[in-house]
Amino acid sequence: MTTHSPQPARRGLTVADAMDSYDYQIADDNTVDQANDIFRGADIEYLLVRDHDGRCEGLVTRAGLRPFLAPSRHTERTTISATAHQRGPFAWPTMGLALAAIAMRVKHLTVWPVVDEDGYILGVLTADRATGLLTVTPTP
Repeated sequence: MTTHSPQPARRGLTVADAMDSYDYQIADDNTVDQANDIFRGADIEYLLVRDHDGRCEGLVTRAGLRPFLAPSRHTERTTISATAHQRGPFAWPTMGLALAAIAMRVKHLTVWPVVDEDGYILGVLTADRATGLLTVTPTP
């Protein structure tokens, strides 16, 4: 006969349960041209932006850079920090997933950087993943 020790009551889901790692980052002093090269080469829609200390500064999207790419002679000098892009506050891993999903809905975010207590990037939370985990009903 196999015995099982009682499982602790499961707390609500947190951002840590739903976040994904994300490897594509760019420094805020890189240029729009450099970001565009990464977007085209990696075929991605967003980049995490980090400051000179390596902390999360925000998130820039391919669509968000389009206005800065139009006058192509300026893209060599325009830095990511000079563009309009998503900035903090960011999600943290211990934040309740339901609260994060509500915040993302209110802010109209499809992706939200997740940072540690010092502001360093841990990963991203996507609205689809958060919604998907929250709508799964446990089986009895």
